[in-house]
Amino acid sequence: MADNNFKPFVAPEVRMKEFTLKSILLGCIFGIIFGAATTYLALKAGLTVSASIPIAVIAITLGRKFFKTTILENNIIQTTGSAGESIAAGVVFTLPGFLFLSDGIGKEYFNYLTILTLAIFGGILGTLMMIPLRKSLIVKEHGVLPYPEGTACGDVLIAGEKGGDFAQTAFYGLGFAFAYAILQKVLRIIAETPEYMTRQANKFFPSAKFSADITPEYMGVGYIIGPRIAGVLVAGGVLSWLALIPLLSSLIPAETIATQLVKLGYLADLNTAGGQGNWNPSLRTFDDFSAAIYYAYVRQIGAGAVAAGGFITLLKTIPTIIASFKGSLSSIKTAGEQSGSNAGVPRTERDLSLKVVALGSLALILLMAFLPQLPGESVMQKLLVGLLVVIFGAFFVTVSSRIVGLIGSSNNPISGMTIATLMGTCLVFIAVGWTGRVYEPMALVVGGMICIAAANAGGTSQDLKSGYIVGATPRYQQIALFIGAIVSSVVIGLTVKFLDNPTAEMVAHGVKDHAIGSIYFPAPQGTLMATLDIGILSGKLDWQFVIAGAFLAITMELCGINSLSFAVGAYLPLSTTLPIFVGGAIRGLVDYKQKKTNKQLKPEEEELGKGNLFATGLVAGGAVAGVVIAVLAGFDSTATVLNKLHMEDGLITFLGTGGYYIIGCAFFAFMGWCLYRIARKA
Repeated sequence: MADNNFKPFVAPEVRMKEFTLKSILLGCIFGIIFGAATTYLALKAGLTVSASIPIAVIAITLGRKFFKTTILENNIIQTTGSAGESIAAGVVFTLPGFLFLSDGIGKEYFNYLTILTLAIFGGILGTLMMIPLRKSLIVKEHGVLPYPEGTACGDVLIAGEKGGDFAQTAFYGLGFAFAYAILQKVLRIIAETPEYMTRQANKFFPSAKFSADITPEYMGVGYIIGPRIAGVLVAGGVLSWLALIPLLSSLIPAETIATQLVKLGYLADLNTAGGQGNWNPSLRTFDDFSAAIYYAYVRQIGAGAVAAGGFITLLKTIPTIIASFKGSLSSIKTAGEQSGSNAGVPRTERDLSLKVVALGSLALILLMAFLPQLPGESVMQKLLVGLLVVIFGAFFVTVSSRIVGLIGSSNNPISGMTIATLMGTCLVFIAVGWTGRVYEPMALVVGGMICIAAANAGGTSQDLKSGYIVGATPRYQQIALFIGAIVSSVVIGLTVKFLDNPTAEMVAHGVKDHAIGSIYFPAPQGTLMATLDIGILSGKLDWQFVIAGAFLAITMELCGINSLSFAVGAYLPLSTTLPIFVGGAIRGLVDYKQKKTNKQLKPEEEELGKGNLFATGLVAGGAVAGVVIAVLAGFDSTATVLNKLHMEDGLITFLGTGGYYIIGCAFFAFMGWCLYRIARKA
């Protein structure tokens, strides 16, 4: 029920600078930075964190000191900038799947132009479908749907208007992360992935690998998501790397593992050296049994677990889905009547017209039908794909907005929605006789665009909630979201392509054509989407492993554990989830100390806490530094300079590999100590 007594911070009759050139430009800059950072983080860890509050905090400080921005301009800055994070998540969770379709049929579509087109279309679709829903979900149910991130962001903007320097701690985190990244990725004083693996000949615990990517962004992510989720994530990794892999390595002969890798395309044939685990054809064994078993079996088990976990999450929200869709449909007609003309309508109630929604949807369908960079053998095939995108989009945008209104964007079951979309699309294709590998890219396009649209709709809803609280003009926010979606998509596509290009170091470790899909950038959700796509349309799937993973997720759910978080942990390398767990453990220790002093914080106070802000700086700084260094390493001239700077070989010669790893762990521990000390400050 709507709160009729609600008064926004800036009254409707107040005229204040809002949709200005500087606010749009600053928002685009933030969208580019956080879009690139989110792309990097999602490819490596399969996780994202919300960008709205960090952007709002930085916008307040920079705006006050240098640009003299108003609160409404700051709101436009964070609205425009946050689109990058949402779209990056949707792109990375699906479109890398093109690389893993049957017989490489999707690789031709994994190009910059196709990624850019789908990112823009999906982002626009998510915002477009939210236009008629704003009044029903944001306004009428203001007292029912809290939209936690949007409410917190609105509180941050209002608090910033009243005074206070929030961004200083976040900037400290950014600076710390950049300095750490230079020591780690350029000078190589800090080891990137300290590891210890037991020998295959060990009869008690063979080929168990204990490793950690000791980077700032992982520690920051762990602190932000907290000890509970971080603990469940690492539990999945412990099961895969310290239970399943040692067990399978003691039961399955090396040649059988190699045969499975050949079947999956990770190894050319049994007489060719290399591949995952570095197969030695003369000795008929692997240098790294752990990696070989992970790619041969455990990744498929993990994919099945992620699919089941996403579907379970979706099933649990079905009552909410039905209720939200019914409630939203009933108010669209009223919203359309009111948005037909803005004459006499208060500034804070002015939305873009429903004509924009109708014409925009029609334009999307037609563009998808005629653009040559999208898959499909005929205009009619592409028209069906476009129609499915708009139909599924209208449904899941509504679902996404309602769910994030209740439980927040971080808990939005986008993977489940995408899985349901992909399965539904495949079933429609089968019903019209479209089976086989040629239709796999078309099905992935539908799933990819819905994933992007649902992710952007969740972020858009939070932005519109912030705007409602501070007294923004909705139509300006909606236009800003369109601009942010287009600008950030340009950089997201570039980032994906740069990161997919293997560096000389990756090539030396057996990575051939694509870094995405390797241990450097696992892209777990993208691999999963391809696995489901192939399984349904082509039947080329080792269902025994996928089903085992599905029942693993069901077991976790029956134990009361979040099955999707556990499944993602089981799929990812332990080197990813272990440092995230360290960050979560630090957050748990900080929370424990606060409880001992009977210190209770409101949600907005937690968001503005020094620990959260420093952790946000670590995530943004570490991820952006990773992108910049990866781009530099992609050019031969700069790569040569970077290789001359690194000190890794000298340190290993002097200290030994173990000593080099100990130095890296000491630096990581120091960073954790700094995070704890800063988080304990008032």
